[in-house]
Amino acid sequence: MTIETTLSVTATTDRIRAFGKVAVLLGGRAAEREISLKSGRAVLAALQRQGVDAHPLDPDATVLAQLRAGGYDRAFIVLHGRGGEDGQIQGALETMGLPYTGSGVLGSALGMDKYRCKLAWAGCGLPTAESVLLRGEADLPAAAALGFPLMIKPVHEGSSIGMARVKTVEALEQAWRSASEYDDLVLAERWIQGAEYTCAILGREALPLIRLETPNAFYDFEAKYQANSTLYHCPCGLDATAESRLRQLSLDAFEAVGASGWGRVDLMLDGAGRSFLLEINTVPGMTDHSLVPMAARAAGIDFDELALRILDTSLRRG
Repeated sequence: MTIETTLSVTATTDRIRAFGKVAVLLGGRAAEREISLKSGRAVLAALQRQGVDAHPLDPDATVLAQLRAGGYDRAFIVLHGRGGEDGQIQGALETMGLPYTGSGVLGSALGMDKYRCKLAWAGCGLPTAESVLLRGEADLPAAAALGFPLMIKPVHEGSSIGMARVKTVEALEQAWRSASEYDDLVLAERWIQGAEYTCAILGREALPLIRLETPNAFYDFEAKYQANSTLYHCPCGLDATAESRLRQLSLDAFEAVGASGWGRVDLMLDGAGRSFLLEINTVPGMTDHSLVPMAARAAGIDFDELALRILDTSLRRG
């Protein structure tokens, strides 16, 4: 074994030891529970393959007691949606002084709140589609005044849950009522006709863009998790200058809301080439078919190394 190889093995061993005992938080009680379980199991397997002392933990009301009793040194958060991606678990871990992966309380809370995230972007001069917050039926005329089609979204849900594209006043009311079953606050957003892209963020680096293509009306839950007709283009088809511009916009959008560590920014280009930010994900999917691992592979980072790099973000916080 050469000196260089010995040093490399030693550095890797030291890196693994530095993590200590890791709780992989997965599942939870949000609408995205099943996706979180799949992501968490993939992360857990990747960490264990590399010798990390990682253990699964499906949090309930006793999660903090379990973390204390288990003697954990840090947490890898793979909880999608409410309770895991909105600052709640982050705040709880902060009170314990337990390091964790990804964004802190502020970035997580703003990232999960589609309405206030858009307000922050607009305040920073970043491009995002016009929208109206629907608190009740009385707000529907203001949404209709934006012009049809419209995209209807529950403010605090992910994975396209409760979303719908509407073309008429009647469909708007129906979509609002359906979205209201998931959230008291609903966002009506002007429809952007054009190509949809996603940009994975790892540390302070924007990974290669992925262009999403689906025959569905939009990239909905079925297109994300069930359909075989969804296409993922990476390289995305843009020239180097245009892609660099969107990657920088994604970084700016991520940092503007206080997000950090890792995540994903979704955005679109309309027919005139104008960019529009859609939303961010501070705990995106982590199955081997998810978008962040896909972008990482395009950057030469395999799934196991990606899991370690995300876990590295807890070291920086600790």
